[in-house]
Amino acid sequence: MSTPTHDPDTTADADEPFPTDLLDVDDLTADQLAALLDRATELKTGRDLTQLPRTTLAMLFEKPSTRTRASFETGMTQLGGHAMFLGPGDIQLGHGEPLKDTARALSGYVDAVMARLFDHSDLETLAEYADVPVVNGLTDDAHPCQTLADLLTIRETFDGFEDVSVAWVGDGNNVARSFAVGCGVAGVDLAVATPEGYGLGEDCIERAAAAGRAPTLADSPEGAVEGADVVYTDVWVSMGQEELREEKLPAFEGYQLNEDLLGGTDAKVMHCLPAHRGEEITDEVLESDRTLVWEQAENRMHAQKALLVELLA
Repeated sequence: MSTPTHDPDTTADADEPFPTDLLDVDDLTADQLAALLDRATELKTGRDLTQLPRTTLAMLFEKPSTRTRASFETGMTQLGGHAMFLGPGDIQLGHGEPLKDTARALSGYVDAVMARLFDHSDLETLAEYADVPVVNGLTDDAHPCQTLADLLTIRETFDGFEDVSVAWVGDGNNVARSFAVGCGVAGVDLAVATPEGYGLGEDCIERAAAAGRAPTLADSPEGAVEGADVVYTDVWVSMGQEELREEKLPAFEGYQLNEDLLGGTDAKVMHCLPAHRGEEITDEVLESDRTLVWEQAENRMHAQKALLVELLA
């Protein structure tokens, strides 16, 4: 299946305006998602030379991140704009002043806000009161920018989504939830294996179904990876959950991506990074020819550039 091209002079969907904010993947329709991925490919290959001169992106960070900061900051530079980093020491979200005041003040300075926060409701408050687009760089509930990069990577690797089967093995965390919803929007066949008590949640499954396709819940990691073209995992203990480490790790026995689980398959492997080598994935697998991890990491920048162009151009 060939990847369609996108006219860089058109919006994502001529019949439906592109959303003003991106708080999770299902803010996009299937057509808008496809057009955004088209745009990302065009920007990556240099066929789309759209620029965003004299535009500024405010980047609010409650949680640190190498990839989120580097990809957004470099992406804005390549687009001819400017990214302004505001870390925990620069801005006390909801403490120094109400969030709604921060949102309204920033709207007078910048053209868009990217926020990487703990509480998803704080992101919703920023979006409600800001007069400029707000992008979710990660919350405890969702990570849509990662999903955009993931879907771009899968589409590049398999020349589309048709007949591609993906498995998620591990924690049903924020990355997993956005990915499940994104697969629903894109129409990707997804099987999910999570330990009891660490699943996606009914709300996520219902949203994926409403978006287009619900994931299949597998009984075991072996059942999920059988016939999969891609197997995806993430850390078992997310940032901010360190105190739950000793409680969580025993529940994930048998969920590690290793050659015992993947042997006999040709499945590619994805991980959003940073990886805890020796826990959710072995060094052997991460460094093997199976890995798409570094393509995912690079595609964060290309997908986010496309998103910023759709929001601001």
